[in-house]
Amino acid sequence: MIPDTILPLDMLNCGQWADVTEVGGEPSWVGRMAELGIRSGCRVQVIQSGSPCLLHVGGSRLSLRGEASAQILVRPLG
Repeated sequence: MIPDTILPLDMLNCGQWADVTEVGGEPSWVGRMAELGIRSGCRVQVIQSGSPCLLHVGGSRLSLRGEASAQILVRPLG
């Protein structure tokens, strides 16, 4: 993968880590994601790809369904 590549979260593979660069969508949804720990600058790991997408965020696990993970842009690590 090319360094500094930014992708939608739903493009990552199981086990992959990434830094969130942007959360798009309705302001209420962006706010909800921030409450759950998904905001610009945070680090996430994909535990299960697809729909639902299962993430490790901080010390928690979070499940995202449908197109939600496509609205989160990330920079893959490693």
